Amino acid sequence: MKTVVGRTVRAVNGGVVALLDVPLLGRLLGKGFVVVTYVGRRSGRTFSTPVNYWRKGDELVIGVALPDKKTWWRNFLDEGGPITLHLNGAQRRGHAVAQRDERGRVFVKVRLDSAS
Repeated sequence: MKTVVGRTVRAVNGGVVALLDVPLLGRLLGKGFVVVTYVGRRSGRTFSTPVNYWRKGDELVIGVALPDKKTWWRNFLDEGGPITLHLNGAQRRGHAVAQRDERGRVFVKVRLDSAS
Protein backbone atom coordinates (compact mmCIF):
# COMPACT_ATOMS: atom_id res chain seq x y z
CA MET A 1 0.00 0.00 0.00
CA LYS A 2 2.38 2.68 -1.19
CA THR A 3 -0.41 4.90 -2.45
CA VAL A 4 -2.13 7.94 -1.04
CA VAL A 5 -4.82 5.59 0.26
CA GLY A 6 -2.20 3.49 2.04
CA ARG A 7 -0.68 6.55 3.68
CA THR A 8 -4.13 7.74 4.71
CA VAL A 9 -5.01 4.36 6.23
CA ARG A 10 -1.74 4.32 8.20
CA ALA A 11 -2.41 7.87 9.46
CA VAL A 12 -5.97 7.03 10.54
CA ASN A 13 -4.82 3.82 12.23
CA GLY A 14 -2.09 5.75 14.04
CA GLY A 15 -4.68 8.28 15.20
CA VAL A 16 -6.98 5.56 16.54
CA VAL A 17 -4.09 3.91 18.39
CA ALA A 18 -3.13 7.26 19.93
CA LEU A 19 -6.73 7.93 21.01
CA LEU A 20 -6.92 4.52 22.67
CA ASP A 21 -4.09 5.67 24.97
CA VAL A 22 -6.02 8.77 26.16
CA PRO A 23 -7.40 7.84 29.62
CA LEU A 24 -11.14 8.61 29.40
CA LEU A 25 -11.46 8.49 25.62
CA GLY A 26 -9.49 5.25 25.46
CA ARG A 27 -11.94 3.53 27.81
CA LEU A 28 -14.86 4.61 25.64
CA LEU A 29 -13.21 3.63 22.36
CA GLY A 30 -11.91 0.43 23.92
CA LYS A 31 -15.44 -0.91 24.10
CA GLY A 32 -15.38 -1.35 20.32
CA PHE A 33 -11.74 -1.05 19.27
CA VAL A 34 -8.76 -3.20 20.07
CA VAL A 35 -5.19 -3.12 18.77
CA VAL A 36 -4.10 -6.51 17.46
CA THR A 37 -0.46 -7.50 17.09
CA TYR A 38 0.67 -10.49 15.06
CA VAL A 39 3.62 -11.85 13.12
CA GLY A 40 3.26 -11.92 9.33
CA ARG A 41 3.15 -15.45 7.97
CA ARG A 42 5.51 -14.73 5.10
CA SER A 43 7.55 -11.74 6.22
CA GLY A 44 8.07 -12.76 9.84
CA ARG A 45 7.64 -9.08 10.75
CA THR A 46 5.50 -7.92 13.67
CA PHE A 47 2.49 -5.75 12.81
CA SER A 48 -0.08 -3.90 14.93
CA THR A 49 -3.37 -2.51 13.73
CA PRO A 50 -6.56 -1.23 15.37
CA VAL A 51 -9.73 -3.16 14.58
CA ASN A 52 -13.37 -3.15 15.63
CA TYR A 53 -14.53 -6.11 17.66
CA TRP A 54 -17.42 -7.47 19.64
CA ARG A 55 -17.73 -10.24 22.18
CA LYS A 56 -19.59 -13.42 21.40
CA GLY A 57 -19.54 -15.65 24.44
CA ASP A 58 -15.93 -16.46 25.30
CA GLU A 59 -14.66 -15.19 21.95
CA LEU A 60 -13.82 -11.83 20.48
CA VAL A 61 -15.02 -11.47 16.90
CA ILE A 62 -13.40 -9.08 14.45
CA GLY A 63 -15.39 -8.29 11.32
CA VAL A 64 -13.04 -7.46 8.44
CA ALA A 65 -14.47 -4.63 6.32
CA LEU A 66 -13.52 -4.85 2.64
CA PRO A 67 -11.58 -8.10 3.17
CA ASP A 68 -10.40 -8.35 -0.44
CA LYS A 69 -8.58 -5.03 -0.02
CA LYS A 70 -6.80 -6.18 3.16
CA THR A 71 -4.33 -8.94 3.83
CA TRP A 72 -3.72 -9.00 7.59
CA TRP A 73 -6.52 -11.46 8.31
CA ARG A 74 -5.01 -14.07 5.97
CA ASN A 75 -2.38 -14.75 8.62
CA PHE A 76 -5.15 -16.56 10.49
CA LEU A 77 -6.57 -18.83 7.77
CA ASP A 78 -6.77 -22.61 8.15
CA GLU A 79 -5.56 -23.51 11.65
CA GLY A 80 -5.15 -19.84 12.61
CA GLY A 81 -2.33 -18.50 14.69
CA PRO A 82 -1.24 -16.57 17.75
CA ILE A 83 -2.39 -13.01 18.26
CA THR A 84 -1.91 -10.39 20.96
CA LEU A 85 -4.59 -7.83 21.78
CA HIS A 86 -4.26 -4.61 23.74
CA LEU A 87 -7.58 -5.03 25.52
CA ASN A 88 -8.85 -2.98 28.47
CA GLY A 89 -5.39 -1.59 29.16
CA ALA A 90 -3.65 -4.98 29.20
CA GLN A 91 -1.88 -7.20 26.71
CA ARG A 92 -3.84 -10.43 26.19
CA ARG A 93 -2.72 -13.38 24.11
CA GLY A 94 -4.96 -15.65 22.17
CA HIS A 95 -5.48 -17.82 19.13
CA ALA A 96 -7.18 -16.33 16.06
CA VAL A 97 -8.89 -18.12 13.18
CA ALA A 98 -10.20 -16.33 10.07
CA GLN A 99 -13.17 -17.61 8.12
CA ARG A 100 -15.04 -16.36 5.09
CA ASP A 101 -18.77 -17.04 5.09
CA GLU A 102 -21.03 -17.91 2.16
CA ARG A 103 -21.72 -14.19 1.57
CA GLY A 104 -18.00 -13.37 1.28
CA ARG A 105 -17.76 -11.71 4.68
CA VAL A 106 -14.65 -12.38 6.75
CA PHE A 107 -14.60 -12.79 10.51
CA VAL A 108 -11.60 -13.42 12.72
CA LYS A 109 -12.56 -15.24 15.90
CA VAL A 110 -10.17 -14.93 18.82
CA ARG A 111 -10.15 -17.25 21.81
CA LEU A 112 -8.16 -15.59 24.59
CA ASP A 113 -5.63 -17.63 26.56
CA SER A 114 -6.77 -18.08 30.14
CA ALA A 115 -3.26 -17.44 31.48
CA SER A 116 -2.78 -14.09 29.69
